[in-house]
Amino acid sequence: MSATALPIQPPPAAPTPQQIDEARSAFTASLLSAGTSTVQSDLQARAGDLHANAAAIDKQEQELLKETKALGKESGKWQKLVDDGARGVKETGDVQNWAEMLERDLCVLEDTMAMTEEGGTTASANGQPR
Repeated sequence: MSATALPIQPPPAAPTPQQIDEARSAFTASLLSAGTSTVQSDLQARAGDLHANAAAIDKQEQELLKETKALGKESGKWQKLVDDGARGVKETGDVQNWAEMLERDLCVLEDTMAMTEEGGTTASANGQPR
């Protein structure tokens, strides 16, 4: 067997500080560009979502204001109905009070008539015999 000798190459020379700085700068730049594009595109997508959501919120706010005004009008109608009902109840109470007073007056008249028919006693205006 014949052995062929490979030429032995000397080890590579140690990099100079300038080469190290250049390599470090190139590596950092490549990391930043890769990270920046991903982060930047993510941030741009989020900003787009925020703008779209802001438009949707504005639309919902306008709808809410419209519905609130309609609810206020409906509430006014219900309040009027309640006020009318309360007035009706009050009038019914007034009529009931009037009817009770009339009934008392009629009872007094009935008693007076009964007393007159029984004994022929005359009574003065205050209900006392003369």
